[in-house]
Amino acid sequence: MQWKNTQGVCWVAVDWGTSNLRIWLMSKDSQVIDHNSSDQGMASLNSAAEFEQVLFECLETLLVDGDTLPVVCCGMVGAKQGWQDAGYSTVPHNPLEYQKPVALPTKHSQLWVWVLPGLCQQQPADVMRGEETQIAGVLCGHKDFTGVLCLPGTHSKWALSQAGQVVSFNTFMTGELFALLSKQSVLRHSIIDDQWSDEAFKQGVSDGFNNPAQFTGALFSVRAEDILGSGAVLFGKARLSGLLIGMELAGTKQWWQGQKVMLLGDSLLQSLYKLAMEQMNIDVALMDATQMTLAGLTAAYEQQG
Repeated sequence: MQWKNTQGVCWVAVDWGTSNLRIWLMSKDSQVIDHNSSDQGMASLNSAAEFEQVLFECLETLLVDGDTLPVVCCGMVGAKQGWQDAGYSTVPHNPLEYQKPVALPTKHSQLWVWVLPGLCQQQPADVMRGEETQIAGVLCGHKDFTGVLCLPGTHSKWALSQAGQVVSFNTFMTGELFALLSKQSVLRHSIIDDQWSDEAFKQGVSDGFNNPAQFTGALFSVRAEDILGSGAVLFGKARLSGLLIGMELAGTKQWWQGQKVMLLGDSLLQSLYKLAMEQMNIDVALMDATQMTLAGLTAAYEQQG
């Protein structure tokens, strides 16, 4: 991993997910000196031992004899399949005030590595790993936030916060279902990646939200309309996405109705969820997910200091 600037690095922030590894070099006052990323996520590694070697190779040029380099990590690096299981904190929980990072043993004595735990809920059973750090980042600027946080992704998270504590949350496999249906089901024949229609998306949201019991039938209609030559193939991706997000909003209505929603996600997902939420007259505010991850990691580092 190549770095443009390594002067004044005091510590390192790491978001290590299933698919990607993101690293920020941080100054003494927690300003970003440089940042980088790679596709060396958890899924690309075969053993726990490979995590340390990958991290060492990424940071080797920063290590100075006799000095230790603190590294604070979040994400799937702390999963059972990761470097080391960092466990979970149980709701109700304030991820900003009560972070208890797990120190990892390392073969390279210059690396001082901590991994943040995830968050779990016993009833109904649910877990998150990585998103709790983004929530901590939100709470840095909204310490007593009461409302709902929506974190769309492969597994979308909805978390209820009361006075800065996460009291409950719920996970929806919306992103994973979209990937499976669009790439491995019969619907793959009716989806063109570069064709989109906001109107088709919004109609899908409406159908998914208002008629969830007809969801699987609505899914097949994407294929049937294509076969019958209605031209829906041009907008199959938009309709499928709308149906799935509409179903998610139906399942979370008791969460967002009458509440303010903080929406964190990458730019594409954020724009889609915002469009869907506005259709439901949801009071939504956008937050930058990357900035919140970094803010959460910074808060954890400063607590350890």
